[in-house]
Amino acid sequence: MIAGRGTEGRDQDEMPDQNRFEKQLDFIGEIDKVKEIYRQTYLVSGSRKENDAEHSWHLAVMAALFSEYAPAGTDMVKVVKMVLIHDLVEIDAGDTYLFDEVGTRDKAERETKAAERIFGILPEDQNREFHEYWREFEDGKTSEAKFALVMDRFQPFYHNWMTRGISWIEHDVKRSQVLSRMEPALKDYPPFYNYMIEKVEEAVKSGWLLPS
Repeated sequence: MIAGRGTEGRDQDEMPDQNRFEKQLDFIGEIDKVKEIYRQTYLVSGSRKENDAEHSWHLAVMAALFSEYAPAGTDMVKVVKMVLIHDLVEIDAGDTYLFDEVGTRDKAERETKAAERIFGILPEDQNREFHEYWREFEDGKTSEAKFALVMDRFQPFYHNWMTRGISWIEHDVKRSQVLSRMEPALKDYPPFYNYMIEKVEEAVKSGWLLPS
């Protein structure tokens, strides 16, 4: 359960705060829109592109599955919260493709504005809390944020590999672009980094990535 009021539940004889509950319901209704934000990453089947909700769910499962590769002491519950929350801002800001150099220029500004509106629907304490998780992920300095970023980078890479580079081919992605975005995130996590390096070279040989 998300930390904050209600973390340990409430006494059965305590009356719920109706206004608080209605704000939480409004938030749940609002974030349903994330199911309609489509990314450039295809499903492993190659049948269509995934949406943000599917992406976030996949990252949460990956975080639980790969927890053994996180540094000792990493709070995996916090990692899961981060990966579930981090793309909610795309309801307003839209998805920015990892290799879209133009779209990346104002990405931070668009997403900051979106976070203020979307998390602002929540009761004040949860607004602050969700903002903190989102900002921690974006800053990428804590052990939890770094591992969450590994999941966020590795999942679309794996999908690209499994779909024979469909998205890479569509966008004329180069080997150097993949490495520049993947290496900083994965370099301290050998299983993910080594897999990525091996598959990048194989993708170039297969014609799924441009060699330059």
